[in-house]
Amino acid sequence: MRKMSKRKGNFIIILSFCMMIIYFIWRIVFSFPYKFGTAAIILGTVFLLCEIVSAVEAFVNLLSSMNPVVPEKPEIPDDWYPEVDVFISTHNESEDVLYKTVNGCKNMKYPDKSKVHIWICDDGYRQEMKELADRMGVGWQGLENNTLAKAGNINNALSKTSAPLVVTFDADMIPTRHFLMETVPYFFLPRMKKNEDGTWVERSEDEIDPNYKIGFIQTPQNFYNPDLFQYNLYSEDKVPNEQDYFFREINVSRNKSNSPIYAGSNTVISRQALEEVGGIATGTITEDFETGIHIQGRGYACYAISKVVAHGLAPDSVDSLIKQRERWGRGCIYSLRRLHVLTNKEMSFSSKISYYACKIYWWTFFRRFIFVICPIIFSVFSVPVMNCKPWQLFVFWLPAYVLFSKAQRIASGEIRTNIWSNVIDTVLFPYLILPIFMEAIGIEQHTFNVTRKDRAVNEKTNARMAVPHAILLAFSLISLILSLGDLFRYRAVGSLVIIYWLLVNSYALTMAIFFMIGRKNLRMAERYDADLPVKIIFNGNTYYGQSIDISDNGLSVKMDRSIFLPKEDVRIHIKTHHYNSHFNAREIYVTDFIDNETGEKVYKYSFMITDISEEDKSQYFQIIYDREPSLPSITDHNDSIFDNLSNNINRRIDGVSQQKRRLYRIDVNETYPTKDGGSIFVYDYSYRYTVLEWSPQTDKDTVDIVFDDVIVTCDFVRSFDDNRALYKIRGGEELCFNEAFAKTIRHWEDANEKE
Repeated sequence: MRKMSKRKGNFIIILSFCMMIIYFIWRIVFSFPYKFGTAAIILGTVFLLCEIVSAVEAFVNLLSSMNPVVPEKPEIPDDWYPEVDVFISTHNESEDVLYKTVNGCKNMKYPDKSKVHIWICDDGYRQEMKELADRMGVGWQGLENNTLAKAGNINNALSKTSAPLVVTFDADMIPTRHFLMETVPYFFLPRMKKNEDGTWVERSEDEIDPNYKIGFIQTPQNFYNPDLFQYNLYSEDKVPNEQDYFFREINVSRNKSNSPIYAGSNTVISRQALEEVGGIATGTITEDFETGIHIQGRGYACYAISKVVAHGLAPDSVDSLIKQRERWGRGCIYSLRRLHVLTNKEMSFSSKISYYACKIYWWTFFRRFIFVICPIIFSVFSVPVMNCKPWQLFVFWLPAYVLFSKAQRIASGEIRTNIWSNVIDTVLFPYLILPIFMEAIGIEQHTFNVTRKDRAVNEKTNARMAVPHAILLAFSLISLILSLGDLFRYRAVGSLVIIYWLLVNSYALTMAIFFMIGRKNLRMAERYDADLPVKIIFNGNTYYGQSIDISDNGLSVKMDRSIFLPKEDVRIHIKTHHYNSHFNAREIYVTDFIDNETGEKVYKYSFMITDISEEDKSQYFQIIYDREPSLPSITDHNDSIFDNLSNNINRRIDGVSQQKRRLYRIDVNETYPTKDGGSIFVYDYSYRYTVLEWSPQTDKDTVDIVFDDVIVTCDFVRSFDDNRALYKIRGGEELCFNEAFAKTIRHWEDANEKE
């Protein structure tokens, strides 16, 4: 609801709900194909049931999104922050994967860091994990012969620790420095209240509700690499990752019924709540999902928040993706069957409805199959799924469809469109229908398949897995030709609906084929576009440049002039507002290109890291991974079917991905003197640019600002409006390494941290 008022958005959702009820009354009473034989009755019944179930699931989510419950994070005194046990679960992940996660955990901010206890929970009982823990100064909990998978691993760690709050991370999920500060205060909501003047104060004893207690805070699972849908479909700069819609919209909307899903990672949990439910649930392949239900059933308030404060590695193979979704689907259905969700006395009515919607979601893939084959069967075999005249479709179906699509777009917060939902479901449905059906009839999966957490080089495609999609696409195109023939021969206006239906399905099937054909990945480490100041030192000379991209193993640097680098190592210093790292590196290659920003020729030097100390490695990895999400958070407004098709057709060539990374920026919002005796208001700062107060009457091409003991010269670039203008900082790269100016930056950082 970002572009309209809540009231208007809620009105559209309610109107859509009413129109959908009218549509289904018409469908059941007037349009059922009784007179067209047994095949039509069977297919019509299945199709109608799929429509109804889809609408029920969608409207549970839509109604939950109206006036969502999103608690405000309270402000608490520093000495209130309690002891925290941080559990990093590992089974067979590599040391490189664990290093990044442990390093991120060690760099989390906390008023008293001695209260943060980090544990590698290793149910592989591997000596190299113990050595890693010792080297990094964190705890290690080894578990041999673990038959209870991740649940047994965490329960073992719970039995040997005592902090009142427990944080769970998967092996690849790297927290940002703000993780604890953005989550722990929520546990004090029962003790705090906000005054009318905006200040937080402690409640009196009479005001504290003894039944209000926080069970867990779930944050989104975000990724620092493009997921397969973004990567394989060349859309990493256009759409958010596929799980964003669930974690940032659906799961947050479930707060309303106290049914947000505990996802097993990026979560802070009350130890008391865990102890009351007997620890992490066992006997299920989705232990986290079931544990969350148990905690909510004991009366604990649980919340999902939308702020991203950790990043992981998305599955980068189709096989891993399908196995992951199969485990999630089977586990969800099994757990909800085992808990008897509709008759469970511990669950509220709204929570039951919410979890039932979660259960029927996994039938999406069967429904998607039905929605694909119905227009084919009608066009090829003349078996209708409904009996109606063309005008009835335009009176009953079209308004309901348009309003429903609009309502879903409102509720999705522009993260997901119906078109992309169709594509995702179409990609997966051939491989999830059977496992979900088997689980539904009681044929259970007991094997716990750990999703691969390390990077894999992929030189092959999965074209064979596109065979079901290709067959259905062929039949859809044949059906399209037949329907177009009916339209022109018989002036059959109703064929327009079938043609539209077939076109939508054909697009989704085509994208599914592109997805399975894939896109080669030949890199073991992601490379991220990163515009950061770099200092290169060799033979007593110092040169300043800016990074173009960085990865675990090296970086490339842009210089405005050609320099001769020796074949031996050079010393490199790279810096952000929060971290700085020094290391030795060797030039791999050099090239030149025309800079789009200046139109001038610049030189690109690519370096491989050859030697780096443990402390500098820690800082360097934080430079890479402690960041705001760099992939899209909303769907590009220019995203369209035609652009996606042409983009995929034109780019079906070998390639590698580079992710864009936002330039580090600090909000300043302070007035500083200028060299000429005046003053100027500074809005924000990055090492290359600053936004200053400006008016059309100012007419200053150059401003010299006095920051404490440092004079910074800024050149006018362009104005944003009548109040603000962008200025470029002269010698910004060199200034970033100025120790006197670093004091000013730290002052700004401290002010930002308090906000």
